[in-house]
Amino acid sequence: MKKIYVACGSGVATSQTVASKISSMCEDESLDVSVEAVDIKSLESIIDACDIYVSIVSNEANTFDKPTVSGIPFLTGVGLDTEWEKLKEFIEA
Repeated sequence: MKKIYVACGSGVATSQTVASKISSMCEDESLDVSVEAVDIKSLESIIDACDIYVSIVSNEANTFDKPTVSGIPFLTGVGLDTEWEKLKEFIEA
C-alpha cells in the first residue's frame, strides 16, 4: 500500500477535497493507497512517512526526496489527466 500526503496551508479544506478526489479515483481503479490531508507546516516533520507527495501550495523553499505531483488539477480539473497518469505511475512503481 502506498501512502500519499496531500498538503495545503491548513490541512483542512483544500487538501481534504483533493485527498478525497484522489482516494475516490484510486478506489475506482482498485489502486491500494492511503491518502491523508496534512497541513504544510507539519509536512517537513512527517514527509518521511509517505511514499508520494501531492502539493497544493507553492513550496519552492522545501524540496523533498519524494515523488511529487501537483494537486491543483485535482481541484480545478485543468490538466487532470496528465497529473493523474503521473500519480498512477508513482503508485504502481
